[in-house]
Amino acid sequence: MHRLGLTAVVPCYDEADSVAQTHAEIVAALGDYDLELLFVDDGSADDTLAEIRRLAAADPRVQYLSFSRNFGFEAAFSAGYKYARKPWLVHLDADLQFPPAEVHHLVERALEGYDAVFGVRRARHDPWHRRWGAAGYHWLGRRLRLRIPAGATTFRVLRTELARRVVELRLGTPYFLATVPLLTSRIATVPVEHRPRTRGTSKFRLGRLIGHALELYVAFSRRAVHGAAVLLLLAALASAGLAVAAFAGWLGVAAALGGGLLAQCFALAGGAVLLRYTVLVADAQPRPAMFYIREASIRVDPADELFPGAGPALLIPAQREDAA
Repeated sequence: MHRLGLTAVVPCYDEADSVAQTHAEIVAALGDYDLELLFVDDGSADDTLAEIRRLAAADPRVQYLSFSRNFGFEAAFSAGYKYARKPWLVHLDADLQFPPAEVHHLVERALEGYDAVFGVRRARHDPWHRRWGAAGYHWLGRRLRLRIPAGATTFRVLRTELARRVVELRLGTPYFLATVPLLTSRIATVPVEHRPRTRGTSKFRLGRLIGHALELYVAFSRRAVHGAAVLLLLAALASAGLAVAAFAGWLGVAAALGGGLLAQCFALAGGAVLLRYTVLVADAQPRPAMFYIREASIRVDPADELFPGAGPALLIPAQREDAA
């Protein structure tokens, strides 16, 4: 028996057909722990919230938060990490491509003295563009000297206080894998199984994955910005040199034009990176909260409520009676 206090944080977006099976599999695999299941409904447009309410009414281990709209994956897991109530938490996506039974391996490693343990897929069962894209951005991340654990995924077990500390930083880009190594060196990885998707669809489209990677490189490494500045300087020098050579008659017009266009390509690439950096600076300015909660089965910070002061109205019926 494992009496370790563990919160399973499960972000959900349009997962009405999955949450019941997700709940059943998590309970079957992790029921020996002092377990809490915290579902975070990220503004689903289907019956996800109704299904979660039903689970919460039947199982006292189930709690939930429901956003006022779709705020995105980072907001969903950040809210779950903030309101997890057990000493340790595990992040499990609703599609359960990482089998809950694999959590035991992460917990065993964590109890050896680590603050965070990340699962690394033995074999990834995702479309080729997801596999190649992940390999590419991890490779580039290493070139930029980011401290992301090699192969680390969202499947992770960590101390809840550490996770909460990351959320409290209120970073414009809450890239969790890159932030944890800035706070602690007690990090480990464990090889885990990964299953093909059998239900639901991935919420990470190609454009979103590219944007996510760009945010990581720009927000957590100055090398990308410095490289962009160098590209712009070299493009300016090359353009000036080509112009001088063309006017002096040392270079044909066609060659000068071709070289100038190539220099412009490098300049545009550098400008794009610097523009992305400017967006990050703008994101750091005062802005709405990362998420707003419309309904919850647990008490939440009034600052996170869409309508502060609602109080017991946020609680499901069984808990309202307890609160009374």
